[in-house]
Amino acid sequence: MITAVLIDDDSNLRNGMRELLAFYAPDITIVGEAEDVATGVEVMDKLKPQVVFLDIQLNDGTGFDVLEKSAAKNGKTTSHIVFITAHEEYAIKAFRFSALDFLLKPVDIDELEIVIAKIRETVDKKDNYAHIDLLLENIRKKVDTYKRIALTTAEGIHLFEVSDIIRCESEDNYTTFYIKNNKPVVISKTLKEYEEMLAEYGFERIHQKHLINLAYLKSYVKRDGGFVVMTDNTELPISPRKKERLQELIKAF
Repeated sequence: MITAVLIDDDSNLRNGMRELLAFYAPDITIVGEAEDVATGVEVMDKLKPQVVFLDIQLNDGTGFDVLEKSAAKNGKTTSHIVFITAHEEYAIKAFRFSALDFLLKPVDIDELEIVIAKIRETVDKKDNYAHIDLLLENIRKKVDTYKRIALTTAEGIHLFEVSDIIRCESEDNYTTFYIKNNKPVVISKTLKEYEEMLAEYGFERIHQKHLINLAYLKSYVKRDGGFVVMTDNTELPISPRKKERLQELIKAF
């Protein structure tokens, strides 16, 4: 049995989540509920659940307040946090960079099943939960650009400087990150997701399989159909339809 609590100021949503979990995840048992920051901190402290389904907007504050107050009282949380949110774009971006799970209202069944699978996979793993600290850091600073990114591997969650990522390579539904002074990191997410996340950080998709950090581009070679050489001396092909844009970016660099 996996223990969980629901922290949301909407009783209808709490009831709905109870019903959904009872049907799709009978191994996840709701052991407590809360409707505001104060009772949220209390229920986390008292029950120490393995999973917390946490709404962002509460009557007396936010879900981030719950995490900060709980951490101040009891130390870092060891619960698996799943945020429930409307369309707060700033928060969704922060979740993605922090490798934290979230569900959009109204809750989509397919997304819920993905989150449930991840809970089952990770709930018993020991984690330092540094990605929660990263989330709170980014949220409180209200920054538009994030310096660090959390990447989830089979071994756990790792934080890296965005500026240290040299390139990303796609292989089916996996993405391999090549990072300065680190071994390659394999993530079970598609390259498209990271293309969207990293677009504003100087990353460019040059091929179906390759996303590069332009800061590490060494040269562009026109022969043999066209390819780039990165600072780690990796040679990567360029899709024909990407050549013109890449040349424009190089000129503007």
